[in-house]
Amino acid sequence: MDAIQLPKSWNVDQIIEDLDQHGFTVIDNAYPLNYVHALVKECTANLKLFRDAAIQSGVVSQIRSDHILWINDELKIAQQHIETLTALSQDLNRNFYLGIKEVEAHFACYNAGEYYALHRDNPQKKNDRVISTVYYLHEDWQEDWGGELHLQDKNEQWHIIQPKPNRIALFQSDLLHEVIQAKHQRLSITAWLRSGQNLF
Repeated sequence: MDAIQLPKSWNVDQIIEDLDQHGFTVIDNAYPLNYVHALVKECTANLKLFRDAAIQSGVVSQIRSDHILWINDELKIAQQHIETLTALSQDLNRNFYLGIKEVEAHFACYNAGEYYALHRDNPQKKNDRVISTVYYLHEDWQEDWGGELHLQDKNEQWHIIQPKPNRIALFQSDLLHEVIQAKHQRLSITAWLRSGQNLF
């Protein structure tokens, strides 16, 4: 199998520098538009299979109200995104010695009124999520539609990241963040680069 090549828009040196200095980075124009169209089509075709993310093992959480669909081998288009993140993981491992071994991911749908309150993806380093990523795959977005990522960087500075189409937000999983209430359907892929150890 040929090695996955990162898209030209993924400036690895900039990604590494941003993560080192701030704990997060943003990649715009992440993929060619033909891939974006195919991915949106795959996502929307499966919306009926999404489940309420707030229900875990029968327990309802008050922290979130979005809907998700875990990505498996049958979702061929989304798998290409996971393969690209796996390739990026090799660069992150070389630079930060993270020991990332796998990527897990799900589609996420925030309908109007839905949100995800302040949280950390790896609180007190209790799991093996090292890097979190959100890829915004809707094809149109307006600033007054909400759904922004509100993120505190490693220097305790707060940032608002707009969910612009074809944008990836990538950040340390132990950083505090939230998804502000959406006013319009917002589609994305959330993925975590996982390791047996956290060394940031």
